[in-house]
Amino acid sequence: MKTQSLLRFLITAVVVVVALLLGHALWRHYLYAPWTRDGRVRAEVVRIAPDVSGLVTQVAVVDNQTVRKGDLLFTIDPDRYKYAVAQATANLAAAEASSRAAGANINAAQAAAAARKTEFEMRQEQAARRQQLSDVIAKETRTDAASAAMAARAGWQQAQASGSQASAAREQALAAVEQAQVALDTAKLNLARTEVRAPADGYVTNLEVRVGDYAVVGSPRLALIDSHSYYIYGYFEETKLPQLRIGDPVDIRLMAGGVHLKGTITGIARGIGDRDNPTGTDLLSNVNPTFNWVRLAQRVPVRIAIDSDHLPADLILAAGMTATIEVKPH
Repeated sequence: MKTQSLLRFLITAVVVVVALLLGHALWRHYLYAPWTRDGRVRAEVVRIAPDVSGLVTQVAVVDNQTVRKGDLLFTIDPDRYKYAVAQATANLAAAEASSRAAGANINAAQAAAAARKTEFEMRQEQAARRQQLSDVIAKETRTDAASAAMAARAGWQQAQASGSQASAAREQALAAVEQAQVALDTAKLNLARTEVRAPADGYVTNLEVRVGDYAVVGSPRLALIDSHSYYIYGYFEETKLPQLRIGDPVDIRLMAGGVHLKGTITGIARGIGDRDNPTGTDLLSNVNPTFNWVRLAQRVPVRIAIDSDHLPADLILAAGMTATIEVKPH
């Protein structure tokens, strides 16, 4: 009888000890093992906004459509921008004509300056000879020759000044040509931007543009989810961070059908907001006068790259889906 009681006691004790050990192991696993159910699928979202304003004349996509980089999304009425290109082309032609005319004026001014220089040299030589023949030539004649040389010199200087003015006018004309060319390039760019195209492969979502709408510069009209940018954000408790390393492999199980994926940790956030200690109006810490003695572990975002080479063919990934994440530390 005593043996049976002792045996029952030992069995009960063993069961209790095993239960305690399993409970302790499960508790440690829950607290410290690098896993979390709080995973979110994320993706890069491009907000598509027109670069020029105008009436929408064509919408080439529908909501949730798959598009490739460079595909046409919608078109803005191009007529006004075609007229701007024509006007800029005419302005460039006029500026180039003015530049050619300024070049011709420089040539004429240089020729006139050369002629005045020749005349000055001739008059100066004549005046010098008459001065040497002062015994033969009357003083009045010598004076007239000197005056003519001085007048020729003034004419040469004036011709040189006219040449400088012509050169300045030529520089202004060349600057006007450059400005006209820039205006033409801008007009052509604006015309090209009337066709709004996809900047990346992806999925059209939240399409809010219709034919006849007036599109405004910088106002988003649809979102494009980059199909090559999906990743996971896992929110791990701070007690589990010591076991996480960049490069660790990750098992991902989506809530949608329990699909299993592979991934790799690519980054760990280095800061999160502190709601208990916001900054006050004087840039001083606004410390909460109360303190909760039961403290829950903070959750820190960990970025995980999805192994895109082994995705199931029929898998539908959507930003915002939830997942369970388990890290396999090296």
